[in-house]
This record gives sequence, C-alpha cells and structure tokens, in this order.
Amino acid sequence: MTPLEVLGTYWGHDSFRPMQESIIREALDGKDVLAILPTGGGKSVCFQVPALMKDGIALVITPLIALMKDQVQNLKDRGIRAMAIHAGMNRREVDLALNNAAYGDYKFLYLSPERLQTQLFQAYISVLNVSYIVVDEAHCISQWGYDFRPNYLQIGKLRERIDAPVIALTATATPLVAQDIMDRLAFKEPNLLRSGFERPNLSYIVRKTQDKIGQIRAVAEGVPGSGIIYVRSRSKAQEMASALQAAGLSASFYHAGLGAETRAFRQAEWKAGHSRIMVCTNAFGMGIDKPDVRFVIHADVPDSPEAYFQEAGRAGRDGLPSYAVLLWNATDKQRLRQIEEVSFPSLEFIEDIYQKVHVFFGIPYEAGIGRMLKFDLAAFCKQYKLQQAPTYYAIKYIEREGHWTLAEDIDIQTRIKIESDRSELYDIELPDPQMPAVLEALMREYTGIFSYAVPIDEEAVARRCGIGVPALRQLLYQLSVNHIVRYIPADHATILYIQHGRLQPGNVQLSPQRYKMLRSTYRERVSTMMEYVEEEDQCRSQFLLRYFGQSESAPCGKCDICRSGAARPAKLRERLLEWVRAREGKYTLHEVRGSFGPEDDEALEVLRELIDQGEVPPYTE
Repeated sequence: MTPLEVLGTYWGHDSFRPMQESIIREALDGKDVLAILPTGGGKSVCFQVPALMKDGIALVITPLIALMKDQVQNLKDRGIRAMAIHAGMNRREVDLALNNAAYGDYKFLYLSPERLQTQLFQAYISVLNVSYIVVDEAHCISQWGYDFRPNYLQIGKLRERIDAPVIALTATATPLVAQDIMDRLAFKEPNLLRSGFERPNLSYIVRKTQDKIGQIRAVAEGVPGSGIIYVRSRSKAQEMASALQAAGLSASFYHAGLGAETRAFRQAEWKAGHSRIMVCTNAFGMGIDKPDVRFVIHADVPDSPEAYFQEAGRAGRDGLPSYAVLLWNATDKQRLRQIEEVSFPSLEFIEDIYQKVHVFFGIPYEAGIGRMLKFDLAAFCKQYKLQQAPTYYAIKYIEREGHWTLAEDIDIQTRIKIESDRSELYDIELPDPQMPAVLEALMREYTGIFSYAVPIDEEAVARRCGIGVPALRQLLYQLSVNHIVRYIPADHATILYIQHGRLQPGNVQLSPQRYKMLRSTYRERVSTMMEYVEEEDQCRSQFLLRYFGQSESAPCGKCDICRSGAARPAKLRERLLEWVRAREGKYTLHEVRGSFGPEDDEALEVLRELIDQGEVPPYTE
C-alpha cells in the first residue's frame, strides 16, 4: 500500500496535513528525520504510517505516560497491535511485555526513556526487530531545550546497537535546539523538516490588567464555544473554576493531583461539550485533540515561549477563528523572578536533599539501585521541616543529573495475585456467591495470576461478571481478607526510580557548569516572555515565529498590536528594508515617494530612522 492508502485504511482520511507526507517519504527512504510540527500538526501519523509499512516493531520513546496510554489505546481501536512499558510496572510485567514485543506480532512498543538503560531492556535489544526509533518530545534530549531530560541521552547510545532510522518529533525547537537534537541522536546527515508555524486563524491578544477574572469573564461571554484557561497552581485552578461557576459559566478544573477516574471523567465531559471551560494546570492538554477550542487564556505568564506557544496552539485546530489571550500585570513579573530563586536552590541544598531522600527510605550507601519508591513530597518535607517548592526543584535537578527518575502523579492499576493453588481453589467455601465468577474471570483473562500480582482492568472484569466496579472492589477486598487473593488496590502516586547505588557525601555529581547554564537559559526564556507581553510595536505572531527561527513571515493582521495599528511602522520598516535591498542600496528620494502610495510620508520618516541607525545607505537626490 502507499502512505495515502494506509492513511485511508486506518484513519479514514483522504489527504495528509502539511509536511506529513514529506516526513513519511523521508522515513520510508531510510533517512533520519527531525520533524518540527506545531501543536495539532499531526505528529503521530508521521511515524505510525511508515511503521505500518515496514516489517518489525517501532520503538516509540516518550516521557508522557498519559499520552503513551492514549496512543496505544487509539492504535488498538484501529486494529493495530501496540503496547506500552512505563513507570509503575514491575519487573515481571516488563519482562512479559518485552517478550511479546520480541516474539509477538506487534507494530509499536511505547517506552518511557528511563527504561532504555535497564538490564532487562538491554537484554532484549538483540532479539527486537526494530523498524524505527521514534523520539517524541525530542527537545528533551537537548541541554538547550526547555525540558531537558537526562534519560533521553540514552537514545544516542541505543543507535550503536540498533540499525534503524530515527524519526524525531517536537512542536517547539529553536534552531540551536534543532541542531543539538540531530547531533545527540547521531543523525547520519542533517535532515530537518519544519512546517510553517503561522496560525492564520489564531488571534494573539495580550492584556495588562489587575482584574483577571473580569477579563476572563468578558472573553468567555464574548466568544462562543469551548475554552481552556491555564493557571500555574492546582489550588488556583479550583478557585477560578468556582468563581466562573458562581458567575453562571459552565466550568470545571483539572490537574495532575486528581484521581484517574476524576480526570478521565472531566476530560470526557469537556470534550463532549457538557462542560464548556476547563481551568487547568499544564498537566491538561497533551494529546487531547479537540478541534473546536475557540479560546485559550493564560491567567499567569508562562516561564518560556515554548510552553506558551504549545499551549496557546490548542485553540482553533479546526481552522476557524479563535483566540489566544494572555493576561498579565506587575505581579507576574515579580512572581517570575521569585520562581527563578525557588527553581534553582543552592547546590549544597540539592546534595543535602539527595542524602535525605535515601535516609527517608532507609537506603544505605552503595545500595538502592533499581528500586521504585512511592514518594510523598509533603510527608518528606514534614519529616525534615523543609519547604516544598525548593525541595521539589532540588529533586528535579538531581533527576537532570541522572541519579534518579521522578514519575509524577501516575496511575497504578489494581493488582491481583491468587494465593491459593488452582487445584485447591474449587474446594474452598467462598462467603459470597459472586466470588466464583470473579475468580473465574481473573483466571481466564490473566495468565501468571497464580505466580505474581498482575495488573487488572477493573472495568473489564466487572463487566464480565455483570457487576459494578465498586462491587468488584468490595469482593476483592473480602477475598483478600480470607487470604484467597493478594489485593493491591489502584493508586495515584509519584514514583521515584533510583538509577544507581547511594553515593557518599561529596561524591554526588551535580555539575556546577550545567546548573549555571540552566539558570541562565531559564532567565533568558523568562526575559523573552516579558518582552512578548510588554511588546508594543511588533506583531505578536511575528515575535513568536522569529523566536523559533522563522524569520520570513508577514504580520498576522489579527493580534492586538496589528489591530491597533501599532505594528504599522514595523511593517513599513520591513517593506523598506526589502525595497532598498532589491535595489542593492541605490535609490533616490523620488523613487521612495513614488513607491509607497498613501504611506509616503510615514515611509520617509521610517526611512530616516533606518539611515540614522546605519541599516540602509542614504538615498541620492
């Protein structure tokens, strides 16, 4: 089949989005390719189509567990065999999944990056028939990227053992980051395919205001359709949703601290249109393809243009007019400065946290490698009388240095192990008449359930038994009380995965150079965001596009600056520069006057500024 036929067969589309087919062709030709596509540009199709056209299994490396699960489920719904290995799975489960990947008829294996360096995965590399190495969120491999993750550096080493092309994808990468990605992934030759980042249907609006709730209400009441409001903290998400509800608006809130069922329900309600506005932290939005979002409002200034561009880009994916609104005031500037101080605690403090975490879990020196620990930040800080914010960022910095991996707010499935022997099970007198049906369903569905605790799908088991999930949980609890099964209920937790044995004080590598570089680049990104909100002359779209290396673009005509006319001198400036260059710097005042029509007088004023600044040579009379 051709790529278009594959697209039609599995996705039901009769044409590709911009750049998709070019990326797919490069991959099918066996070339390494870095694809930079904006949010909503259809990155997953770029690797899923070529992987379906080649023998073997595609390794898809992504740090986003929720997105990983969604994509695996979407592929399964299309009749495509796919699986995922992520934090929260025990060694036996991982071993079984890798065995299926090696010897089963699977097309996609999704992996979190920390899995690449485990002995278990390394043992399977030689028997995996890998078609492609797919690197999602590829900016995470770059030290210059806004979300660098040290585990991504293992992908470059993976290429030494797997002879397969790389398909790297990201929505946000500056030219410096793009080159760094290709270098670190050992591209055989540079191959960057970048879609234009213009969003002609999207109006960027920036408003300075002390009354953010009032502005949000005005936008929500003036723009029909669904919307997203991004805030920085979980508590603020709940407070703002309550305020909007009190004002008569349909709103809900979402953050990573909510349970899996609550998050799934609220997301489904919003996608279906039953809830109009979602107030959320940046935990919401990854992989959510709702095309008719009419507005995205940032009630707090993000700390990087990358994060802002990606989140704002979730508006108007259907191509219809939509709005990206950013609200700010002097408090935001002060808060961003404070965040820098909190986000970069001293290296001495960071090393102290490293030791305290090991003491907290009773891990002696040289021990702990490979342990997966359920980590409660609040309890840890309470025990050692620490502030949560700097402690959290210390833990994140230790993760950047490769000492451990922090998987935040992940959902751990219910696990069951049948303790009784199979032969004895039918002779046991069970206290509830529904228990035999539950045990039968578990034995039929889950191999290995007599050997180890396997994760189960509670909804599927409950459906098979003709009962609800709460009733199933009660039955499982009673079975555990009677020592018939070992019942490990579903959980929502943060997992700390220890990469190596505990190091002695003074031996913890924390790289002062990297610390200095990270703090400097953070400051630069914050500075760029403040330039963006304070900008008074340049088109908002052009500002963002230039940041990402797209220097050639026209003013959007839709943002607040273009509409106010403040961008007019900037437009004239560009036109004049191009006009003079086209004449190789040789022109007369008469030619200027005859070339800009009703803008002649303003053009002459801008031209004099360009001459004074030395950007163009003087005209001749």
